[in-house]
Amino acid sequence: MRMGMALCQRDGDAMTSERARAKPHAGGILLKSRAVATTTARFEPLATIFAQGDRCAGVMYIEKGRVRLSVMSPQGRTAVVGELRAGALFGEGALAGQRRRRSSAEAMTGCTIIRIATAEMRRQLHHDVPLSDWLRSQMLARNARIEQDIVNQIFNRSEKRLAKALLLLAGFDEHQLPRHALPTISRSVLAEMCGLTRSTVDRLMNSFRKRGFLERRTLDRGIQIHRSMLSVVLQD
Repeated sequence: MRMGMALCQRDGDAMTSERARAKPHAGGILLKSRAVATTTARFEPLATIFAQGDRCAGVMYIEKGRVRLSVMSPQGRTAVVGELRAGALFGEGALAGQRRRRSSAEAMTGCTIIRIATAEMRRQLHHDVPLSDWLRSQMLARNARIEQDIVNQIFNRSEKRLAKALLLLAGFDEHQLPRHALPTISRSVLAEMCGLTRSTVDRLMNSFRKRGFLERRTLDRGIQIHRSMLSVVLQD
């Protein structure tokens, strides 16, 4: 997974809430500032946004929340192929002429999704240069992340892969807070994302907790992760 330089630039000093506040995403600003015909839908955690084999009716943009993409083989085995956050585009295969979805999309958290019909998106891209440039940057970033995921699976040991996944889920590449809450996600899904077994994830999560990288929040019993987890990712 692509951690980026943002995870390595600071030592975890606390930031004010004003500086840590999320900024509007470029894609959302572009879509709302143009006369783009869109529809908006909200999905509860674990709700299916579209399923593999569904008709490709348009392109999706994540305004809020996180989305997991997965693929099922003819033998019934499922593999997670991507975890996307707010500001990401998905379902863009419709622009390449795909008639059926080649993956399934599921809400990992509560999500707000903007859908743009295929014909409308093609029309906008034909004459709107900034929108075309943004879509191109999305595709290049997606390809770079896929390449990094492959390298991660081949060369990184299981502990580092899980640490990277947890840091990205908590958004440590977007803020500099010393600790942050993890979204609710099952350990089975974590195992699929990292190419690990459920028992390995259980063992590593317990190890992270004992080493002080993870802790339970008092009010809602959720889990928060400490920036010190970076030490696992950065070590050789």
